[in-house]
Amino acid sequence: MSPRPPEVPVAAEDLPAWAVRLRAERRDRLWSQREMARRLFEAADEGTRARLPSRESMVRRIKAYEAGHHHPDDPYRVLYARVLGVCESELFGDGVRADGRRGAVVDDELDAMELARRVAASDVGAETLERLEAAVDDLAVAYPGTPPAELLGRTCRYLAYVSRLLGARKTLAEHRRLLVAGGWLSLLAATCHIDLRQFPAGAARLRTAARLAEHAEHPEIAAWCLETEAWQVLTAGDYRHALSLSQGAQRVAPKGSSAHIQATAQEGRAWARLGAGPQTRDALDRVARLVAPLATPDRPEHHYRYDPAKSDAYTATTLSWLGDPAAEPYARGVLARLESTVDGPPRPRRAVSARLDLALALLAADQSDQSDEAGHITLAALTSGLLVPSNHWRAAEVIAAVEARRMSRATELREAYRELCAPAGSSGHSA
Repeated sequence: MSPRPPEVPVAAEDLPAWAVRLRAERRDRLWSQREMARRLFEAADEGTRARLPSRESMVRRIKAYEAGHHHPDDPYRVLYARVLGVCESELFGDGVRADGRRGAVVDDELDAMELARRVAASDVGAETLERLEAAVDDLAVAYPGTPPAELLGRTCRYLAYVSRLLGARKTLAEHRRLLVAGGWLSLLAATCHIDLRQFPAGAARLRTAARLAEHAEHPEIAAWCLETEAWQVLTAGDYRHALSLSQGAQRVAPKGSSAHIQATAQEGRAWARLGAGPQTRDALDRVARLVAPLATPDRPEHHYRYDPAKSDAYTATTLSWLGDPAAEPYARGVLARLESTVDGPPRPRRAVSARLDLALALLAADQSDQSDEAGHITLAALTSGLLVPSNHWRAAEVIAAVEARRMSRATELREAYRELCAPAGSSGHSA
């Protein structure tokens, strides 16, 4: 075999943007290429690690990527995104969505924004900012009904646009509005990462959102960052930490704001997981008082605008975790409303969570007829295709209760759960 010819160095100005980005991201963190190889290896799951080459080979790959000789392919694209806390489409600039199609709709919208900015003869301009802010709201509204991997790709495209605009000339007021938009987008991206159990990326996004909130002097985004982290550690079983974070979010949030109400509800859930009945009911009472004067918002499905109907869903979850008999009627009422159009459009993902709440409440009652219903409801939730990875533990909790009672459906439910957890990603909405 003839020797392999040496690779021709690529001039700096001819390097592809993704190669420049990979090198810059590594250097900004003061990591050597060997350190980057170590972090890529540690970011891989067990199955992927078994397929990775030696550490020296990984270092050579990193050098080739940063020199622009080879474009990273799977699994390195995913590993880079995890380690750097940046979604693939933003890092590599290819706009490929999770379903394999390119984000044409998002690109069209961004092109329209860019044209409006140029026509206005301004580096940023009011029209561009207004359309960007409207897009942020649209993404938050899309959250309950869009697979998190797909929504993450769309959100990252807008984040890249915000990043570009931050380097343009603008007024102080325009700069703050960009920081706020970037803060909301980073927060939403973090939530999608957490839905997908991509915790390092989610943590990096939350840090970015918190920094932007600090620079923009926006306490509500700052509070949502704490509340989102509280939800993440709650799902991981660290209830004391979740309690501390949710209480911290309440101190930061503007009184009566959506973040303040959500953080109070999150505190109640943490108390419930700790088995503290009086504290749980106190938190639920505080949520009820905060929600009482609220009207249903124009877009109740907006993830960062609290609607009164959401408090009932949280109450059902909290009471079911506490083992309170009142959980059953609450969960039934919530499920009926979520599957109707009484309080706005149907929320199928919240309905799946309500089914798990109802199943847990029925099992707590420990009556044979209700246990059968609990098994049926749980199977419907498992096979709905709407449970996100961050909510799999809730299904596992119900299944464990079914198995403890030696119910006939235990094997069927366990098998459905294995099938649910088999794919690398799923679609769905977090709590």
